[in-house]
Formats: sequence, structure tokens, C-alpha cells
Amino acid sequence: MRAAAGCFSTPLIAALLLLAGCSVAATPSEPPVLAPPETEAAIPPEETATCFGILKQGGLIICPAEPGSLVEFGETKLIAGETGTAQYGLPRTMPAEIDVRRGGVSIPLAIAPREDELRVVPGFDCDKIDARTPAQKAHAADSWTKKEAGFASLNTGRGALDGFILPADAPPSSPFGPTRKYVGVSKTSGKPCESMSVHQGFDLAAPVGTPVIAPADGIVTLADPDLYYEGGTIFLDHGHGLLSVFMHLSAVDVAAGDEVKRGDLIAKTGNTGRSTGPHLHWAVKWRNPDTENRGGDYYIDPALLLDLPVKD
Repeated sequence: MRAAAGCFSTPLIAALLLLAGCSVAATPSEPPVLAPPETEAAIPPEETATCFGILKQGGLIICPAEPGSLVEFGETKLIAGETGTAQYGLPRTMPAEIDVRRGGVSIPLAIAPREDELRVVPGFDCDKIDARTPAQKAHAADSWTKKEAGFASLNTGRGALDGFILPADAPPSSPFGPTRKYVGVSKTSGKPCESMSVHQGFDLAAPVGTPVIAPADGIVTLADPDLYYEGGTIFLDHGHGLLSVFMHLSAVDVAAGDEVKRGDLIAKTGNTGRSTGPHLHWAVKWRNPDTENRGGDYYIDPALLLDLPVKD
């Protein structure tokens, strides 16, 4: 199931670059493929292979390359994995152009801008914004330690090569990207509060108990029923640095270390943690698999991944 039209923008930006030998799919199902060179010895196959993906802020670029070879996306250096690809998540604030370099060839690619909006969320319970009591602070600190370990666990896998499906049969309620302004009153002190944040996930309006399935193959790196902010939470590592996060779950049906296939049942939706109502919060974090520095990781748009073509 794909997200409903009109809730967010997911256009593909096609870029067929004949001289450099890299292009992006104009349609998810039939990405353009360049003709092979007349003399394969003269031009290495990895230089003529077709890059594909979603060339938009918050999207993803996948470039074929010899396993173990270097692929550079701007200043980010990746080593092509066993799948014969390097997969790079585009930051939400990505500049308008990026240079992709493989085998000594530099390819400039245009990146489409996002049109994220400011959303005001009234009636918010201010006491849910920050941990205040000693017990809450201890819970939040313990949750952070668990999340750090889950984010740091990197596994091999096909990443986005098999495409993504919606993790729950429910309509979208909030897209990735908008800045949220929370306005409310503390139920304990009666004082007003205000908080700003960027929504880093894709919300589905699912009633409590709706089945949650794996959007792509992966290995579970965290499965916890009660993180402080997130409530019931699962981290699912798809490989190539791509990790799905599922939050506010009422039931967690997998354990850390489990291998799951796309479509497998992993949880049920809920309203746990610092949630404003029953829904599924699905986020996808891109992590550079070739560095141990997790400070440079960031979230990309899960809805855009639904439009990726499936590659053998």
C-alpha cells in the first residue's frame, strides 16, 4: 500500500547523464538503463552502470559499483557492499546539487527541494515534553543508552534494493519534515509551554492493536516495550546503514537479533510513550556504515522509500 496522494510530495527527479554514465529512474518500476559500451575493456562496467533512487531532499541514491570499491557522495565516502551497491541517504537540508564520484568520474546530480511546512499542535501536555522527576530522568537516561546501542549495531543486508512497503494498513496522518510547534499547558503547574521540533518520521493513523509488519528485510537491533519518549519501540536494520524505527507500540513481537522478512508481523500499534494519540510513528535513519562516528547519522523520508524500484 502506498501513502495517500496529496498528503505529501513524492515526485521522482529523472536524470539520465549519458556522458557520465549515471541516471535516476523516471518511474519506480522501469528505471532507464544505459546501453553497454562497445568495448568493455575501455570503460569499466561500474562507470556505465545506472544510479537510481529518489533525488529529493530526504531521499536515497543507490549506485552500482564493484564490491569494495570507493563511491563518494559529495564529502561522504562509502565502500560498495557485497550487494555491489553504495546507498546514500540524502539529508532533509541537502544542497541543490551533489557530485557522485566513481572510478575517477564525477557526476553532478540535481536534488529537488522539499516544501515542508510549519504545523502548530495545540492542547499539548507540557509535562510530556521533558523528563522532570528523578524517576523520569532515570527512565529517560536508561532509554537513551538502549537506543545508542541499537543505532550502533550495523548489519549487512540488501538495504533498499528490494523496495519498501507500508508497515501498517492505515492512512498517513503526518508526513516527514514539517516543523512542529507544540503549545499547551502543564497539568501539574498550570503554566503554559511551547516547544519546537522537526518531525523526523512518517505517521500512520492506526488504532491501537493494528498489526505492524516489516517494510523490508532486516535484523532487529532493539526491541523494548517501554522507552521513555518512544514507548514500545523496535529498531530494524535493513543493511547499508538504513534502519527503521517504529514507536509508540502496544505490543512488541520480536526480540533483538531476530531476522525478519518483508511483510513479517513484528508488533502492534499503540499510544505509548510521549504520544499525542494512537498512531504508528515510522522513521528511517541513514547511518554511514563505514564509520563508527554515529554523530553524523540522520533521518530520511520513509514515504519516499515507498517509490523506490526493486532491483535484482
